[in-house]
Amino acid sequence: MRDETAAKPGRKPRIEDVAALAGTSPMTVSRALRGEGRVSPETLARIHAAVEALGYVPNLSASSLASRRSGILAVLVPTIGNSVFSETVRGVADAAEAAGLHLLIGDYAYSDDKRRQLVRALVGRRPDALVLVGAVQDEAARTLLRQHDDIPVVETWELSDDPVDMAVGFSNFSAGAEVARHLVGGGRRRCAFVGSAESRAAARLAGFTAALAEAGAAPPETETPADLSIEAGRVSLDRLLARAPDLDGVFFATDVMAVGGLLECQRRSIDVPGRIAIVGLGDLEIGRQLRPALTTVRIPAYEMGRRAGELILARLGKGAPPREGRIIDLGFSLVRRQSS
Repeated sequence: MRDETAAKPGRKPRIEDVAALAGTSPMTVSRALRGEGRVSPETLARIHAAVEALGYVPNLSASSLASRRSGILAVLVPTIGNSVFSETVRGVADAAEAAGLHLLIGDYAYSDDKRRQLVRALVGRRPDALVLVGAVQDEAARTLLRQHDDIPVVETWELSDDPVDMAVGFSNFSAGAEVARHLVGGGRRRCAFVGSAESRAAARLAGFTAALAEAGAAPPETETPADLSIEAGRVSLDRLLARAPDLDGVFFATDVMAVGGLLECQRRSIDVPGRIAIVGLGDLEIGRQLRPALTTVRIPAYEMGRRAGELILARLGKGAPPREGRIIDLGFSLVRRQSS
C-alpha cells in the first residue's frame, strides 16, 4: 500500500482515493465493501486500512441503487427494554454481521397498530430482509408482506402453520400448558394468568387454560395490565388476590412481571411457594438471583435470532439452506426453582 494518502486536503475522500491508496481498482474496493465477489485477504486488509486512514464513508444510497440491495436487515421487537428480546436481536446481528448486513431496529411497544405502521414504513424503505418478534396476525400486514415477496421475512418467538414466509420459534400454547401441568402437579387448584392481549400471551393463556381444564381445575383468573413492568406484576397480584383470596398459583407471561408478583408477596408476608406458587417466562438473571429463585420457562432467545439470521442469509444466497426447512421449532424448557 502506498505511504501517502490520495485524498486532497479539504475534500471528502472518494472511492478512487481508497483504491489508489490500497493499490487496487475502484471496482474491487466496491465489491469488498459490499461483501461481494472474491477479494483476497491481503487486498481486503489493504482496503480496510485505506478506508480507516482516509476516513472514507461509502455512499450506501448509490450502492443500493446499483445493486438493488440496501444492506439493511430490519428487526421489529415488542420492546427494547426487555433483555430477552435483546438476546434475539444479538443472535440476528451475529449472523448478519458476517454477511456485511447492518441492523435497523424498530420498537412497536407491544402495539399491533404500531407494528402494522412500522411494517408498512419499512417495506417502503426496501430492506434486504425483515425479522419480527411474534407472528404477523394482521391480515393487511400479511397481505402487504406477501405482495413484496422479494423481501424475505422471518417471524420468531411464535410458530404458525401458515407463516408469511419463514418462522423460527416455539409453541406458546405448549409452554402455557406445561406451566399449568407443573402447578397442578404441585397441588395447585386455583390458578391465575397475567399477560398482555398480544397473540403470544394469548396463546400461552389458551394452553394454560386447556391444561387446567384437562386436570379438572377451575378456569384461571386473568389480569391484562397496560404494560409488562415489575410494577404491573405487583399491582396485578394485588388485584387477583382481592378477587380470589384462595389463589394458590400464578403464571406471569414474563419474568419481569413475575418479579413484581414475588416482591408483592414479600411485602404482604405471603409464603412463596407455601401459600402461592409463582412461575414466569424468559429465565432472566434477576429471577435467578431472587429468594426464592423464580421458576420459569427458558426460551432459546439468542438461538432464535441466530437461526432467523441464517434463514435470511440462505435466502439471499449468502449461506447454506437449513436442513429443517422454512419452519424451525426450537422448543422450550421449564426450569423448576424455589418459587413453585
